Amino acid sequence: MKAKSYIKDLFLKPRLFWLLAGVVLLYILSMQLPLLMLIAHFLLFAIILFLLLEYTILFFTKKEIFIKRHMDDVLSNTDDNRISIELLSEFGLPLQIKILEELPVQFQERKFEMKEKLKAGDEKTLRYKLRPTTRGEFHFGKTHLYAGTTIGLIQRRFSTEEDFMVKVYPSYLKLKQYSIRGVASRDQITGSRKVRKGMSTEFDQIKDYVRGDDVRTINWKATARRSNFMVNTYMDEKSQQVFCLIDKSRLMKMPFDGVSLLDYSINASLMFSYVALQKDDKVGLITFSNKVNDVIKASKSRKQFSTIVERLYNQETEFKESDYGALQLAVKKDVGQRSLLILFTNFETYVGFERKLPFFRMLNKKHLLCVVLFENTELKTIHEDRGNSLEDIYIKTMADKYNYEKKMILKELRKNGILSIYSAPGDLSVNVVNKYLDLKTKRYI
Repeated sequence: MKAKSYIKDLFLKPRLFWLLAGVVLLYILSMQLPLLMLIAHFLLFAIILFLLLEYTILFFTKKEIFIKRHMDDVLSNTDDNRISIELLSEFGLPLQIKILEELPVQFQERKFEMKEKLKAGDEKTLRYKLRPTTRGEFHFGKTHLYAGTTIGLIQRRFSTEEDFMVKVYPSYLKLKQYSIRGVASRDQITGSRKVRKGMSTEFDQIKDYVRGDDVRTINWKATARRSNFMVNTYMDEKSQQVFCLIDKSRLMKMPFDGVSLLDYSINASLMFSYVALQKDDKVGLITFSNKVNDVIKASKSRKQFSTIVERLYNQETEFKESDYGALQLAVKKDVGQRSLLILFTNFETYVGFERKLPFFRMLNKKHLLCVVLFENTELKTIHEDRGNSLEDIYIKTMADKYNYEKKMILKELRKNGILSIYSAPGDLSVNVVNKYLDLKTKRYI
């Protein structure tokens, strides 16, 4: 608690100014009605008396109000984060209080306050929620409490001493909030099954050849030793590789509900990675814009999720066009075996998509590529809310044009055998995880 200051912590309330204004008015009127002069003198004396009394109660006693703010060490982006303030009053009379918080500049909150009443010797906990819409470092200032008695002429300020910083991580609270549908049993997802062309496999055993076995699996060394045809048998790897590829180009700067597409993508990647690790898959990450920025190789270790969170924590959009050629080279170098690639990107025009389509085909040739595209929900709102004037018809026509081009992009992806997810930004996390679980259930990966 900050040390008491008899002057700096003193604040006058509006009631005092209104009373003084009334006294001044009485003095003015007393020029015509001398009787009002006596009333004005009495009222001014009473104001001074009550002012000194309230000042003595608030400042010349050893009583304090203790303030303690409780919050997590990190905040979750785009989620409601709970913050509580514990108050303990040592005063032997009820107080009227107002609390002002010095919130980080990212919230753009100029006047955050809470008003309460504290009884004599009261303990109280006040709670509120903060919803950050960006990631990074958030600097909190002091918590100020202004206390006054029922007289209501002045207030004394009590303040905490600490200024501190908390990190805002990609949304982790949703990991506990969403119930994900379509979860297959563990045996279904990770058990042995038939070899599928192009799928990564691991050796199981050597057995005698029987009619119908693939002659390409004959183990010639074992056959020579046994003088009988022997074949290798395989099963699909239990731990498949999955990668999140996050585009950080200017297209991902577009905001919806105050949150950029990049932040929606990062939140979805975090939730997807968490679920994939629970399913015993190896998870990796690549971020890129005009060049590849970050590469985390696939792993299912206990530290992998924390590594991904730390790497995603301070990612920023770059106002450049993404280089899919560099991405393809990074995938070829660092991904290796066939993997599921979840590519978070966005296109508003078919022309922009057409330039990237050859790279999508090449990525999908060796891996299972799933392109995530965002539904522009603002266009739907524009179409429904505009009127029938010539300008409104033109705007609605342009909105319909962009929606049509998005449908053409999805159609072209299907035509080329590339999986896609078309989602509203707010539903992205659940849709991505459900798509992954569907692919696991259908044994695409």
